[in-house]
Amino acid sequence: MSARAKRPQLRATSNSRVAEFRPSTNGFRFTNTFAADPVVTVRLPFTHWRIGQAANGLCGGMVFAARDYFEASRPVPDTATPPAHGTPLFRYLVRRLIAAFNLPDAVLRYLYWMLLPDEAVRRRTLERQWPGVRACIDAGHPCPLGLVTIRSWHPLDLRHNHVVLAYGYRIASGVLSVDVYDPNTAQSAAEDAHLEMPLTASPITHTIDLANPIRGFFQLRYRRREPPY
Repeated sequence: MSARAKRPQLRATSNSRVAEFRPSTNGFRFTNTFAADPVVTVRLPFTHWRIGQAANGLCGGMVFAARDYFEASRPVPDTATPPAHGTPLFRYLVRRLIAAFNLPDAVLRYLYWMLLPDEAVRRRTLERQWPGVRACIDAGHPCPLGLVTIRSWHPLDLRHNHVVLAYGYRIASGVLSVDVYDPNTAQSAAEDAHLEMPLTASPITHTIDLANPIRGFFQLRYRRREPPY
């Protein structure tokens, strides 16, 4: 389908929201601030490998886990402190973080979009990604979004990107506004996290707790997992 055929749908005035989902209740009480521990430790005879750095964040794991709990109609763990390395909840968040990368697909998309000019990223967001995100929310499911925040060729700069969970949207006066659960945002401001994108593919503005601008976003592939009690 051509971009021209999609524009009437993009410019329609509409809104939708996932019933019952609220970041202040369905999001984790703690924020994405973990201790400087390895994400994964691989133990071998006489040695071990430490992979990743939890201090860089587990946002993808928190987003996927939050949707897991919501889809299972169960409350998230009632703790305001990020789980310590090695605890069952920490290990679960790490497993869901790995799922959020959907190796190698999501990683390759992050890297490719990081190379593209800003306008190309924004147009891909509106014309290729937004219809799927919209359909997911309209069907009653929060939708994980991979946010591309940096332009770079270096793979280590992947850590500057981010993951949020979209649960509602409004389209009016030529502007798309998307409500999100942001693992970086404190619970006291959780209901206010959103991003706005003019349908002319102009720059995105947001209230998400990020140092870098949001260049664009794409839908992450989600497969439900049973969360731990």
